[in-house]
Amino acid sequence: MTRDEGRYLDTFLDPIQRCKRYRPKFGHANKEEGFSLNEFKTLYSSDPFYSWTGLDTDLMYAAHRLAGGMTSVYRQIGIGCERLFRAVLVDTTGYKNAEFATWSYTAKTPSGKLKKLSLDGRLELSEIQNKRVLTNVKQWTERYCSELGEVSEPTSGIVFEVRQGYKSKDSKRQNADIDNATVAWANNYLPVFAVFSSQIDADIVLRYRNNRCGILIGTTCGNNNVSLYAFCEQVLTYDLAGFFKHHTTRIKKEIHDVLDTLRNAEK
Repeated sequence: MTRDEGRYLDTFLDPIQRCKRYRPKFGHANKEEGFSLNEFKTLYSSDPFYSWTGLDTDLMYAAHRLAGGMTSVYRQIGIGCERLFRAVLVDTTGYKNAEFATWSYTAKTPSGKLKKLSLDGRLELSEIQNKRVLTNVKQWTERYCSELGEVSEPTSGIVFEVRQGYKSKDSKRQNADIDNATVAWANNYLPVFAVFSSQIDADIVLRYRNNRCGILIGTTCGNNNVSLYAFCEQVLTYDLAGFFKHHTTRIKKEIHDVLDTLRNAEK
C-alpha cells in the first residue's frame, strides 16, 4: 500500500469509525452525547406509560441506536467520500494550496442574514499544475457542455457536490442544489454532482441535467461523462475504483464492526 493510499484509506474511514460512539437522544436536543443504556432505562422507566407498555428495555434501546446509527453511518460515509475526493483532487492537480479544492459563496437568507454555502470540490483551471490533468479537464468540460446544450464552456473550471448516494426525492434539497448550480454558472463554473453509489433516481438525474448540472454516478461501466470512476481514472488519472477494490476487505471490516456495535445495546 502506497503512502497516498494509506492516507486516502484513513481519510475515508475516519468519519465512519466515529459512528461507534453514536447514542440516541430520544428527542432531547440538549443531550449532545446522547443517552447511554443506563440513562435510557432511567428515562423510560420513570415514564409511567413507557414503563407500563414495556418500552424501557435493552431491546428498545438497541432498536433506537441501530435505527439512528444507520442514518449516521450513511452520513459519515458521505463525509468520508467528500474528504477522499478532495484529497484526490489536490494530489492529481498538483495544487500549491489545498484551498483551491473547495469553493464557497455567500448568500442572503429570507430573513436578510448572510450565510456561507460551500461545495465539496473544485477544479480551478488557473491553478492546476499537472499539465496532463489540465488538458484532460478542459477537453472533458468542452465535451460535457456540448452534451448539456445551450451553455458556454465555463472559464473558471468545475465545482463538485459530492454524495455517497442519492436515495431521497426531497424537492427542497433538489431546489437548494439547483440554486447552488445557478450561482456556480454565474461564477463561470460547471456544477457537477459526483455520486459514489449508482443509486440515484433517474428522475433526479433528468431534472439536474435539464437545469444544466453535470451528474457523475458510481457505475463501473459507461464513459467518463456518466461514470464517476471512469472520470477519475481517465480525466484525473487516478483509479478510484481500484482503490476501493484493493481495500474492500478493510473497509467492509470497519463497516461491519460499526454495525455490530450499533446493534448491541451495551457496547
